[in-house]
Amino acid sequence: MKALYDFFSLIYPVNCPACGKAIAKGETLLCTICRYELPETGYHKVQQNPVVQKFYGRIKFEFAFSYLHFHKSGIVQAILHQYKYRNQPEIGEKLGEWFALDILDSFSPIPWDVIIPIPLHRSNEKKRGYNQSNYFAAGLSGILGIPWSDKAVIRTMKSETQTHKSKMERWKNVKDIFEASDAALINSKHILLVDDVITTGATLESCGQMLLDAGAAKVSIATLATAR
Repeated sequence: MKALYDFFSLIYPVNCPACGKAIAKGETLLCTICRYELPETGYHKVQQNPVVQKFYGRIKFEFAFSYLHFHKSGIVQAILHQYKYRNQPEIGEKLGEWFALDILDSFSPIPWDVIIPIPLHRSNEKKRGYNQSNYFAAGLSGILGIPWSDKAVIRTMKSETQTHKSKMERWKNVKDIFEASDAALINSKHILLVDDVITTGATLESCGQMLLDAGAAKVSIATLATAR
C-alpha cells in the first residue's frame, strides 16, 4: 500500500495551496513551512481585540475574532484564492478544524448554540458550486461539537462587489439583503456567525443585526481572516 501511495503521489502530486510545492507524506493541507508561517491572530484570547473594535458604535457582538491576518499578496490571500475560486472547499473545513482546536483552549464551556455561515446569493452559489463559508462552519462544528446550519438565513438580493467602495457605500450595498428563514434555529439562541474575510465588517453587521432583530439572544462572529 505504501508503494502504491508513493506511486500515485508521484503521478498526481497534491500541492500546497499557499506556495504550490508538493505536499509530502505526513503533511496535511499545507506544507510544513507554510503551516509554520500561518499568520495567526490570537484574537480569540483577547476580549477587546481589533475585530471587536471594528464594530464599536455599530453593533454589539458578544465575541468577535478572526483566525488569520490577511495581507495583500500574502500567504493567506493565496490560500483563500484556492479555497474560493479553484474548487478546493476542503481548505476551509481544515482551517476551521485548526481554528476550533485553538478556540477550545480559550472557551469552556463553549458558549454558542449554533453556527450560521453568511449565505451567498443563490446565483453566486450556483456559479461557484458551493458556499465557501459552509465548509468553514463545518470544520468549526466538528471540533466544537455544536451544530451548524445553512438553512437559518437566506440572502434575498445579490449585492455588488465591495471592492473599491467606501465604508458607507459598503453598508448601503448590504443593508437589508438577509432574511431569517428558520425561526427555530435563531430564537433565543447564541449564534456564532461565520464568514471568510472581514474588511469593513458591513456584511457581518447587516446579517448580525438581522439575527438580533429576528430573536437571537446573542450573536458572536468568527472569520477565517481579517484584513488590516
